[in-house]
Amino acid sequence: MTFGLARRELRPRVPLRHGEGDKYRLTSIEGLAALSLDALSSVAYGPEAIVLVLVAAGTGALTATLPVTLVIAALLAVLVVSYGQVIAVHPDGGGAYAVAKKDLGARASLLAAASLVVDYVLTVTVSLAAGAASLASAFPALGSHLLAVCLIGLALLTAVNLRGVAESARVLMLPTVLFIVSILGIIVLGLLRSHPAAVVGTAQPVHATEALGVLLILKAFSSGCSALTGVEAIANGVPAFRVPRVKRAQRTELMLGALLGTMLIGLAVLIRRDHVAPRGGVTVLAQLTAGSYGTGWLYYATNLIVTLALAFAANTSFGGLPVLMSLLARDHRLPHLFGLRAERPVYRWGVVALALLAAVLLIAVNADTHRMIPLFAIGVFIGFTISQIGLVRHWAGQRPPRWLPRAVLNGVGAALTAVAGTVLLATKFLEGAWVVVAAIPLLMLLFARVHRYYAAVGAELGLGEIPPPPVRHTDSLVIVPVGEISKLTQYALTAASALGREVLAVAVHADPDKARSLRANWDQWNPGVRLEVIDSPHRSLVQPIVEYVLAEAEGGRQIAVLIPEVEPHHRRYQILQNQRGLLLAAALRARTDVVVCIVPYRLSL
Repeated sequence: MTFGLARRELRPRVPLRHGEGDKYRLTSIEGLAALSLDALSSVAYGPEAIVLVLVAAGTGALTATLPVTLVIAALLAVLVVSYGQVIAVHPDGGGAYAVAKKDLGARASLLAAASLVVDYVLTVTVSLAAGAASLASAFPALGSHLLAVCLIGLALLTAVNLRGVAESARVLMLPTVLFIVSILGIIVLGLLRSHPAAVVGTAQPVHATEALGVLLILKAFSSGCSALTGVEAIANGVPAFRVPRVKRAQRTELMLGALLGTMLIGLAVLIRRDHVAPRGGVTVLAQLTAGSYGTGWLYYATNLIVTLALAFAANTSFGGLPVLMSLLARDHRLPHLFGLRAERPVYRWGVVALALLAAVLLIAVNADTHRMIPLFAIGVFIGFTISQIGLVRHWAGQRPPRWLPRAVLNGVGAALTAVAGTVLLATKFLEGAWVVVAAIPLLMLLFARVHRYYAAVGAELGLGEIPPPPVRHTDSLVIVPVGEISKLTQYALTAASALGREVLAVAVHADPDKARSLRANWDQWNPGVRLEVIDSPHRSLVQPIVEYVLAEAEGGRQIAVLIPEVEPHHRRYQILQNQRGLLLAAALRARTDVVVCIVPYRLSL
């Protein structure tokens, strides 16, 4: 999935803050840990997706796992080389949205953005579901609680990211190395053994429901393409690398391609040789782990490592989608609140939106990895295709030396990913891919409508135009609602005196005796501000003040209403405070055009 999209733009030379020096950027090895775990961990579910399709033709059809995987590996090689070109052309980050906006226009950029949103959400859900399944393979008691495990994991990831924990390649280094060593160990030991060391899971009857034909092969290919997700992350995170960034990022992309291709082909060889078919309660990767390591402590350790790697893979979306949403908000494609950052450098609204969408999807599919696979790769291949087409457009427009071979390379990559995406859509449409077909246009419509709204608001506000000089009102009035004489009243009147020359205090009382007492105390206090007492037989506070303000504003007079509000030192006491001031402010904003100000009086409690 896209990681660190447009992380940092070029700025004028200013003193570097913590984390911006070259020593804090990534080497090639650190980049592999920070940006490739998403792609590498896809071996936990990609080969299994192929097996689950082929077994429909019987266990004998599992021999086709290796040819299908070799085709996927060839496509991986094309993508790796193509993204090396993307890195060279877009050293500031080559995410599909940024590429499409620059080279293909607004509509293509909306398509890229929508596909990336779908991609990010499914990265979280698929990784968490696959991680829960791996954990249940080691601890079968969790098999009936996969949804709960996923939701707990999602809650933990959300809490961590809301705290703003910075991404650290050193933190990811250990789980990445352990994952790679574990998978390569499975392959090497498995190939050295003449038969599996152990068998786990419960046998399931296999009934051939269709023949091994072209359609089934295409289905298996499209399902296995889920193993290609994440190969574009390095191209998106080029600014995170040390100088020379382009060469380091390209080297990391090649390392990713070599490792991922080796793991996919090695696992496919074992599946074909040992005729590994789906078994109850365990994943295909867990079966291969038991076949190589046995069922001792290495089996449990490997499943825990796989779970941890998948959890970190899910976390990459929390680094990518909020940043993408902030870019869309900056381009007026999403509400501007998604561009707000807290005291910590975190786009919290984006984090919350991702968590909610992922939770809804996990609940809808009951944390079933294989129900989400058909949805998963479609958005990924749309992003692949758009990036490659954008690069072809770039070469054709710039025409640098040797541009034609590069354009052909990216054109071939675009054609292959477009074909793969079309096959995936055609073969998986009725199995759930239609959801993505519906979701992406709806997201594009949402982006367009939000942009249209902001454009209309900008036109009405005259943004970008020089307005006439402001009107200076000499006849202005500041109205202060009061209840009784107190330090709060004194504080509010002092603030009001700084806002306008004429200040008026307004009190609403239903009891005539209390009204007379207030007026007597006011005359005795003599703050230099006139008091107007409004009778309210129905004990309503808001309505009489709104009507009074409307009457005062009829002559075109400039009026401001200053509402004092008590603000406790501790938030837990907020619910104990009177909320009438907020209700009054909401009513005034809804029914009048006056200036409404809320002045806080902070308590020490």
